[in-house]
Amino acid sequence: MPILRSAFIALSRNQPLRHFSERSALGRRLSSRFVAGMEIDDALRAAQALHDQGIASTLDSLGENVTTPEQARRSADIYHRLLDAIAARKLNANVSLKLTQMGMDLDPALASEIVSGLVDHAVAANNFIRIDMEGTDYTQATLDLTQSLHAQPANRGHVGVVIQAYLYRSAQDIADLTASGIRIRLCKGAYKEPPSLAFPQKSEVDANYIRLTQTLLASGIYHGIATHDPAMIDAAKHFAHESSIPKTSFEFQMLYGIRRDLQRALVAEGYNLRVYTPFGSEWYPYFMRRLAERPANVLFLAKSLLKS
Repeated sequence: MPILRSAFIALSRNQPLRHFSERSALGRRLSSRFVAGMEIDDALRAAQALHDQGIASTLDSLGENVTTPEQARRSADIYHRLLDAIAARKLNANVSLKLTQMGMDLDPALASEIVSGLVDHAVAANNFIRIDMEGTDYTQATLDLTQSLHAQPANRGHVGVVIQAYLYRSAQDIADLTASGIRIRLCKGAYKEPPSLAFPQKSEVDANYIRLTQTLLASGIYHGIATHDPAMIDAAKHFAHESSIPKTSFEFQMLYGIRRDLQRALVAEGYNLRVYTPFGSEWYPYFMRRLAERPANVLFLAKSLLKS
């Protein structure tokens, strides 16, 4: 499976295939399993459907590595519109964004200004901004900006970040973040990183994920445990039970369109659940990373094509 994972990650960077896929009817049909739609209204309909099932959502306007300040500001405007719509509809939803979508590659000061404005909006709307994690070229900058924003008293509890369990550095990063009271979304990691920076074996990543989950659950801060892996979920449940940690003091998080059966089961058991709900026309890199993470998704898509 590592070879298949590497292949899909490589394909996620293939620009000709990306341009073709994002413009083709077949590509959009395939992506619909994991992407809520192309427009804001599509994402809001998906969030409403989840809300009606007792499931929270995180809305993510897909896109990364913008090339002009104007693109960065247009990306931010989508999030301002989302925050207003979430408040107007009284949805149990927040938003997640990438710094490269906000202009980090162009000018870190620009990204900081744009994200600061979004956090101000989230504070006014009593909502929350999750700063997503990208490849390791951006890890430190992402953490530094999160810490800087969260250090402003009005922003406390309104901005959080993602930590990837496959990185060696993540235990120390979690210690630093939790010391500041910052909410974390823990995932395994979806980028191709060298063995000098990341655990190369799945068993090592799993073991670290469990260790980090236990640290987060014991911190007293409301974190998100993002996984579809039943073994990781069971480990979190077991530790919480043995440590008398209430189900309401954390949430499980899953991706739109993946393991809906498990999503419903967790809600039925009384756990908080949030579904990461992406949308937008720039879906191709995200889609390929989902195939890389879980090769079983490839079989699912192949069966869908044969049925159609």
